[in-house]
Amino acid sequence: MTRRRYIPKKMINIPYVPFLNAEQAWFWYVRAQQARNDGARFEAAATEVRPCDPDDMYRAVMGLVRHNRLDDEHIRVLTTYGINLSPPDPRIREQERAYRMWDEALDRLTTVLRKKGIVE
Repeated sequence: MTRRRYIPKKMINIPYVPFLNAEQAWFWYVRAQQARNDGARFEAAATEVRPCDPDDMYRAVMGLVRHNRLDDEHIRVLTTYGINLSPPDPRIREQERAYRMWDEALDRLTTVLRKKGIVE
């Protein structure tokens, strides 16, 4: 007896909306992770279909960490301000260094995400 095989839909036929920049993609990833931590499942059938899964963002960041392009301080800043859903403000003296780390990390992340077609 033949076994039925599951064949997923081709993603090529589904129009998607790329992120405008790495910051927008990062905040989307953080919200998706928070929802996942609260027990929600990632659903591709949202109002806007994005060109990646949250796991793709994680892999992009961890790839930069493995290649020593991002260090612990970059990750700490991305996490802290990502959870707050607000970037560091360079006008506030206590956040000047965090802003530099934030900008540096997102610049490096933009290069990777642009190659993958996740960011315009």
